[in-house]
Amino acid sequence: MPLAQLDIQAWRSQVGWVPQFPYLFDRSAAENILVARPGASRAEVIAAAEQANAHEFIASLPQGYDTLIGERGVRLSGGQAQRLAIARAFLKDARILLLDEPASSLDIENTAAIHQALDALKQDRTVITISHQISRVRTADQIIVLDRGRVVQRGTHSALLSEEGEYRKLVLAGEGGR
Repeated sequence: MPLAQLDIQAWRSQVGWVPQFPYLFDRSAAENILVARPGASRAEVIAAAEQANAHEFIASLPQGYDTLIGERGVRLSGGQAQRLAIARAFLKDARILLLDEPASSLDIENTAAIHQALDALKQDRTVITISHQISRVRTADQIIVLDRGRVVQRGTHSALLSEEGEYRKLVLAGEGGR
């Protein structure tokens, strides 16, 4: 069935999204996670935060899960905001997960926590990852290389590395030409 013929609400219920810059509301940490599934219990919100490696920092906030985080999460670091977005995805428990550069400009500590959470989140889901980081896509079942909006290559990491093309150039450039 063409995507245009699907019920938009049914389609949205099947997709979880972790954007590069998550939008957070001037609400509490718990309410920002609840955006994914408004009827969820506090225990489910906490479980999602734990899975996203966010529980510890949320619990340390002045009012814990009830702390207002400010418009766009201004009272949080980039890594903390990203982990709230990942907690949303865990709470939603969607079958399809879209990851848009979810850890592109974070410090090493936050990046490690986010990658650990994302690796757990990806289990048993269809995952579409948009990334310029080869390390984040090298284990994908299928890598699609785009150049100016066009598909120029498709395959596994090892298959793409074994042929001349944009992917190999990117990998070699990232390894210092090795």
